[in-house]
Amino acid sequence: MVFCKLTTEYCHWLHTELESLPLIQYPFDTNILPINGIYFFYQKGEFWGHGSTQPRIVRIGTHKDGNFRSRLKEHFLSNESMMNFDKMMLKPSDRSIFRKHIGRALLNKEKDDYLKIWEIDFTTRQKRKKYSSLRNIQKGKNIESQITKILRQKFSFKFITMNKQVERMGSKGLESYLIGTVSHCELCKPSNNWLEYFSPKKQIRTSGLWLVQHIGSEGINDRFKNAISNAIRKTKEQIIKSR
Repeated sequence: MVFCKLTTEYCHWLHTELESLPLIQYPFDTNILPINGIYFFYQKGEFWGHGSTQPRIVRIGTHKDGNFRSRLKEHFLSNESMMNFDKMMLKPSDRSIFRKHIGRALLNKEKDDYLKIWEIDFTTRQKRKKYSSLRNIQKGKNIESQITKILRQKFSFKFITMNKQVERMGSKGLESYLIGTVSHCELCKPSNNWLEYFSPKKQIRTSGLWLVQHIGSEGINDRFKNAISNAIRKTKEQIIKSR
């Protein structure tokens, strides 16, 4: 109980600290984005539980070294040519687990049997060859178009710069502690109309986040505060310089 109370306090602190950063919506200038960092997604209609109507964090993510910009571009599908896929090619959601989560929810909401095909991991050529006959490319493109529309119209994000991959990623990286903080918060809960209630993934439905990994992780504590505050300060300075 003490753990939950403290986590809720840290969740409030984290949301408040991030308020000083700009909220970025699509379309965005990739030049303002860092080479390495951690992003925080927000969704229209989703508010924190700490009083007032501030937006709540609905997803936290990072990336391998040097891929921050490409990761955000993949989520929002900045490269429209990726929609020109066929049965032996990757679809956009094979490159973005965030997109795949949204697609799962859309299909499950409609009780669509194509969810079984959507769940197949097509990232390897072997899997694409084995299951290519099951793919309905036009249906896949329609779903991808819906996902893109939802992301561009309903989602926005903030970010902090963090250069060292070992400090960002993995079970001991800051990303996992940040996810643990917001997932265990007693006050930040999804709205009744939250799309991911239809997700077949229990971790997503119960956590209030578009995430599966690190949901049960330990949250941040006082030793993280200075590092996060310094990262926010440096990020604001870099944003100003890039403009």
